[in-house]
Parts: sequence; C-alpha cells; structure tokens
Amino acid sequence: MERRRYLRALGAGSALGLAGCADSNPRVDSARAARRGDDAATLTLATATTAHDAGLLDALHPAFERRFDARVRTLVRGTGAALRTAADGDADAVLVHARGAEDAFLRAGHGVNRRDLMHNDFLVVGPESDPAGIGSSGGPREAFRRIAASGALFLSRGDDSGTHRKERDLWAAAGVDPTGRWYQSTGTGMGKTLVQAGQRGAYTLSDRATFRVTRDSTGLVAFVEGPLGGGPPILKNPYGAIAANPARHRTNYALAMAYVGFLTGPEGQRRIGGYGAEGDDGPLFVPDAISETPRFGQYVPRGWSDE
Repeated sequence: MERRRYLRALGAGSALGLAGCADSNPRVDSARAARRGDDAATLTLATATTAHDAGLLDALHPAFERRFDARVRTLVRGTGAALRTAADGDADAVLVHARGAEDAFLRAGHGVNRRDLMHNDFLVVGPESDPAGIGSSGGPREAFRRIAASGALFLSRGDDSGTHRKERDLWAAAGVDPTGRWYQSTGTGMGKTLVQAGQRGAYTLSDRATFRVTRDSTGLVAFVEGPLGGGPPILKNPYGAIAANPARHRTNYALAMAYVGFLTGPEGQRRIGGYGAEGDDGPLFVPDAISETPRFGQYVPRGWSDE
C-alpha cells in the first residue's frame, strides 16, 4: 500500500508538486491565482518534499477537504524554499522540518501560531554492498567519516531542505568538509534522490518515511537509524505546521488555521499515527500535537523572551 501511494504521489496527478521539487523558485503563478477572484475555499500549502513523497498528504487532505468544503493546492519543495514561498506571500501555510529555519521565519514575522505536528527520524542509507563499511560504524558521525575516507559516492539533496540542513549538521559534527567527486548534489526532492542513489549505488541521508515507501524499488539498505530504530537523538526529524502572517500578505488565514487545527486535532493526529502502521515496521510518523501538558516552546522561536 505504501508503494502504491508513493507511485501515485509521483504520478501525473501531482504534476504541480513535482514541478515544485524540480524548481526552487518560490514564486509560483498558480499560488497567486488562488487568491484572485472569490476562490476563498482554496488553501495554498507549501510543504517539505518528505511529507509529500512519503504519501502522507494523500492520507490527510481528502478528509480535510471534505470537512471544510475546500481544496488544498500543494506546492512541494525543500523546507527552505517552502518558507521563502510563504515569506513572499505565495502560501497560506507551511509544513516543514527544520526548526532553526522555522524560528527565523517566525522571528522575521512571516509566520504565526506554529505547532509541533509529528516526528520520525533520519537514516543513513546506501547500497547493500556497503563499500564504505558503515554498517559497523555505530552512528552517523563515524558513518560519514568512513564515507568520506573511502571516497564512496554520496548524494546530497543540495536544496536547502530540512534533510539537507540536517546532513550539513552531520558533516560538521563528523569534522568533515564534504568536497570532491565522491560528494554530489541532486538538487531534487527526497524521493527522486533515493531513486538516483539506488541507480548509482550511492549513500544518502533520508527520512524514514520516504525511504520505506521507495526501498522496494531502490534496493537501498538503512545502515544507521535514528531514535525510532534505537539510534541517537541527533537523527530525530520533527515537523511543524505554521500559518502565514495575514498582516504581511493577503492570505486565507481562516482556512490556514482550520488546516493547522485539523492536522493537530484528534482526526489529523489519528491519521498521521496510523499512516503506514499496517506494515510490520510500524507507523511512518509519530504524532506530537495532542498533550495534556502542551509545550509552550512550540509556539515561539527557541530562546524566546518577552523581556
């Protein structure tokens, strides 16, 4: 079922989303068109590629659209480009996974009412032959050192996405400056990067969800796992949902907040937690929004103070 969802996400029905993966230009004419006339029932969402490529949005959006008699126009791109899209006034809400970038977005006044949404984790994946020998590395830092030392091919997203930002953090933690022919950038979304890695026998960093829905077709193996697989917290992959600031741009703020509320409410969280749970490997995402003691820090940039 997961693979069918992934293929559908990459099919003709998601042509707009794929265009977003390939084009990092945040100005999308169709997003502005959604605000012309009386099309008040359209929500324009700028989303990280991982949520899209894993098929999660296919499990969420039909229920939201039925409940609110609306439709979601999805612009799929890396987290950095998604946030720039909203900052330019071309999206009503964002779904992203790079807290540092989200904090900067909030501090600059581009977004309001951020909510913790869900998490999964990152994996270091590669060909079954494991030419760099990272299977016995014990963690991401040593795995990255071994890849660099061996000169084995590593494919980077190279797109300022949440995954790319995490990858850069891991290279820094490993004390490695990744340069040379062995280190190459795809400039594409997670699904396409994994396909290329499978075709070329390369290593890459992936979120768990997109890896799982593509692994049958790529033949890649996860050698280093994050906390969902018993690995280190540094590989945790949290997602947030943020409404664009209606004081900055003409946005469909009411529908954006309905969307954030749906995702973080009981039905949205149930659907997130149940997505992929029919397999033996467990769910692809862990819902984080509903708590008897909500964390105040989710709403504001880290380190925030009103003094």
